[in-house]
Amino acid sequence: MRLALYVTCLVDLMRPSVGFAALRLLEATGAEVFVPEGQTCCGQPAWSAGNRRLAVDLAKKAIGELERYDAVVIPSGSCTDQIRNVYPQLFAGEPEWEARARNLANRTFELTSYLADVAKGGFDTPDFTGSVTYHDSCKGLRGLGIKRQPRELLLKVRGLSLKEMPDCEECCGFGGAFSVKFGEVSTQIVDRKCDSIVAAGADAVVGCDLGCLINIEGRLRRRGDETTRVLHIAEVLAGGSEC
Repeated sequence: MRLALYVTCLVDLMRPSVGFAALRLLEATGAEVFVPEGQTCCGQPAWSAGNRRLAVDLAKKAIGELERYDAVVIPSGSCTDQIRNVYPQLFAGEPEWEARARNLANRTFELTSYLADVAKGGFDTPDFTGSVTYHDSCKGLRGLGIKRQPRELLLKVRGLSLKEMPDCEECCGFGGAFSVKFGEVSTQIVDRKCDSIVAAGADAVVGCDLGCLINIEGRLRRRGDETTRVLHIAEVLAGGSEC
């Protein structure tokens, strides 16, 4: 199995440890993992902002770089949703590109979905001392139906206690450009999320989308919470100093 690890812009720029953790997990399943050097943005920000032309250009670039692999795995529900659900829409009515987009979409997986449903484990579960609460990201939950998979994987981690937060499926307020354009509304939404995290009483909040986690961590720290850890699920599952 030749896998492409699509790192994502935020992971590459803001927390490379997530990419390295994902790489270790995928290699542990026995796959031959590649990180295409030319990969850039999937086009989701352009698409959300209404810039269809740029979204199409970035989609064509990504398809050309990724379609040679048996599967593509992404540590982000947002980017996975873009490739799986939006790319075929972008090329509707263009037979050649639509076929290529659908072919790639069918072989693209969010990380926890791949580990739980395709690889079915395959990696050694690490140790984790403490409790976590899980945040369901909008694109992962609503766009891809990811709910069970991350929880199944977390419950396999030795020493980890999972504490569900109230309203775990509510948005964190990030939404990419939404948090910039509508800062006051975004702040009210993320405050609700932070209240839920506090109510869970866990040592850490875990998620599958770095955008959500950056937004949550930023607000927790501004509210004076310096102790609650904010971790991507790849970091927890792969173990290491972050945990």
